[in-house]
Amino acid sequence: MPRDLSPRLGEIVDALPLTPQARVLEIGCGPGAAARAVAARLTSGHILAIDRSAKAIAQAKTASAQEIASGRMSVRQITAEDFVLEPGEAPFDIVFAVRVGALDGRHPEAGRRALERIAAALVPGGRLFVDGGQPLREIPMPPQR
Repeated sequence: MPRDLSPRLGEIVDALPLTPQARVLEIGCGPGAAARAVAARLTSGHILAIDRSAKAIAQAKTASAQEIASGRMSVRQITAEDFVLEPGEAPFDIVFAVRVGALDGRHPEAGRRALERIAAALVPGGRLFVDGGQPLREIPMPPQR
């Protein structure tokens, strides 16, 4: 377990249904501690960590240089409600978010837009997890058309 991971984030990462080849999106990554813990469990998989804050992304880039260099992790500054796959970017198997207002009910309109963007970035059968369960709860995603 990475030394900068709080017990709470450790529980959350442990609860994710990760496989070594999973493509994972973390929304609201902050300085990237959970993303680094996920990257450590991936072999051919990849985690993209996003945050709306330029400061958080700068911290995540600095703290995650090894994971980024390995190809298992990348970071991007963008909001959940504006997120779209870049050209050629593969969709994600798992999306997770911890303390993200758009996904925990604090900002319902942003949440509606964020869920549309997340659904569009998931593989069929992809899953979304947010904090607030034991330790996570899954948000059902609409079936993709």
